[in-house]
Amino acid sequence: MAHLEAFSPDYATARKRFREAATRLEWETFAFPIGSDEETGEQFVVDVAVSGGSAGGDPRRTLIVSSGLHGVEGFFGSAVQLAAMENWAKSQGPACRCVFIHALNPYGFARIRRADVDNVDPNRNFLLSGERYQGAPERYSELDPLLNPPPPPRLFDGFLLRGAWTVMRYGMPALKQAIAGGQYDFSHGLFYGGKEPGPARRLLELKLPGWIEGAEQVVHLDFHTGLGGYGTWKLLLDSPLTDAQRTWLLERFDEGCFEEPGSAGSDYVTRGSIGRWLVQRKFAPNYLYACAEFGTFSPISVLSALRAENQVHRWKKPEAAATLRAKRTLLETFCPASPTWRTRALGGGLDLIERSVAGLSLRAQAGAA
Repeated sequence: MAHLEAFSPDYATARKRFREAATRLEWETFAFPIGSDEETGEQFVVDVAVSGGSAGGDPRRTLIVSSGLHGVEGFFGSAVQLAAMENWAKSQGPACRCVFIHALNPYGFARIRRADVDNVDPNRNFLLSGERYQGAPERYSELDPLLNPPPPPRLFDGFLLRGAWTVMRYGMPALKQAIAGGQYDFSHGLFYGGKEPGPARRLLELKLPGWIEGAEQVVHLDFHTGLGGYGTWKLLLDSPLTDAQRTWLLERFDEGCFEEPGSAGSDYVTRGSIGRWLVQRKFAPNYLYACAEFGTFSPISVLSALRAENQVHRWKKPEAAATLRAKRTLLETFCPASPTWRTRALGGGLDLIERSVAGLSLRAQAGAA
């Protein structure tokens, strides 16, 4: 059960441990406050650690590892980042430059929500130039009363039964696209993309060029949970690959380990995803973004947990029993407490990072030769 101690019990602990691990590696750290709790005074901060100095690795080849874009999913992503840094503290560090971005949605991490303080899903907020923050899939409008019921929540409301019937009626592929593809008209609803660029996007637009200055090749692993088989992982790509990028991926991973946009196995197409935006902005000549998705429970179970938490967030006080129960369920849904899941998923995350570092390092060595 090595590295299981890398899982932190809360956002504040995770943040503290992340910064301490980066300091031990003598990486440069940055802190970007993007809000605070008016009642408690707690700050919500995005932390960034960049390897540097003589042991900082070749800056032309840069690995970015980001966590917590969907707040509650940061519990897993933070654990992977911490475990990777602790491994490097005991051995030789990576030969490429590393940029670790911790808790892109710190509010969601701290408050055990997937969305940010404005109920915006940050991974639907990165619209491309010319795209407008408006519109919703037609079926989302039909499903809104089921997804976002207006009355205060009841202990038993039959959602799982109604959800199963809805899947039978529409089919799972069409339902996933309608619900999770992104919508901009229902501000209290699930998968809401907002009305303007949010804090995560503004921060990356302003600061990312400096963190990866001089990079020729970037590999960006953005850690997520909740989609796929229990404890398994897949790299989800939402921008077309170049031939060189596809070759690089095939050299590092089996073909079945990554999924290109529009492929037969694609679950759904999202509007406003961070990957498309990063690639379009051309922050580096060769920018390969991959959503590193780790599966937990069934789609209907995940949707049920999201729906319940969103409902109590809107209608119940934070200290209410229903709120605490929904938060516990959401956390378990996106970061299962099972040692089996955590061991398997964490091992997979570390393997992803090590394979990516090895691939970037080989390119760097070849360039030097």
